Amino acid sequence: MAPSRLAQFLLFLILSLILSRSDAGRIAIYWGQNGNEGTLAETCATGNYAFVNLAFLCTFGAGRTPQLNLAGHCDPYSSGCTGLSSDIKSCQAKGVKVMLSIGGGAGAYSLASKDDAGQVARYIWNSYLGGKSSSRPLGDAVLDGVDFDIEGGSPDHYDDLARSLSAYSTKGKKVYLTAAPQCPYPDAWVGGALDTGLFDYVWVQFYNNPPCQYSPGAVTNLEDAWKQWTSGIKATKMFLGLPAAPDAAGSGFIPVGDLKSQVLPALKKSTKYGGVMLWSKYYDDQTGYSKAIKPDI
Repeated sequence: MAPSRLAQFLLFLILSLILSRSDAGRIAIYWGQNGNEGTLAETCATGNYAFVNLAFLCTFGAGRTPQLNLAGHCDPYSSGCTGLSSDIKSCQAKGVKVMLSIGGGAGAYSLASKDDAGQVARYIWNSYLGGKSSSRPLGDAVLDGVDFDIEGGSPDHYDDLARSLSAYSTKGKKVYLTAAPQCPYPDAWVGGALDTGLFDYVWVQFYNNPPCQYSPGAVTNLEDAWKQWTSGIKATKMFLGLPAAPDAAGSGFIPVGDLKSQVLPALKKSTKYGGVMLWSKYYDDQTGYSKAIKPDI
């Protein structure tokens, strides 16, 4: 017996909803640089975020002792951050990927050689990912990968670091690689690393860079830069990186209405569109930006 037209319509509707959901954009957030932004578990419990970047491993490489800085949340030097392990597992149980973000706007980091990159990768693997160490700053939770937020120092050997980290995926759980380059293309610090084609998600910072960011009523500069990024980088998905509040950055904040009506329709033309990245959880708490844009992402 042939299915009725109603049954066919309902099947079509269900399939359409599934496909639209799978293509929907997602939100990535940075957490860790303000003790007043709530706990990591609370951040994931909002249901607003698909990725949380723990900011930052701000010191590494060239013989430096690696240092994690999570501002007012906890003190890693007295093993005070190991309690985050349960929060990380809670996030992951909700389907949220939790990344270790390395670098940041302030810190001391660089890679002296290919061997140095390999040593840093080994440290990250053993201390934060699927390896083993007697000293794991975040306890026994296994993070999902590493976010490259390199904003200074030398650009050398981050391609080697990406290759070394990616190679650990063969040991079991996939090591996701993400990056937060500045919007002028190509990025001065991680451009070489991105050329490896190993990065899963790239959230480009379209702020603090007037030549390639949005200005009221004018989306052209941003759209032109977006096209450069989506055509030039092999990453699986690209994200629009924005400040979550006007005072979260020097420039580049996009009002919710402008984002929905002018910016997102232009960016969604690309099959590489992945969603929006926000700096940061603290500022998102002040504005409710992620909640406001989530239905349209």
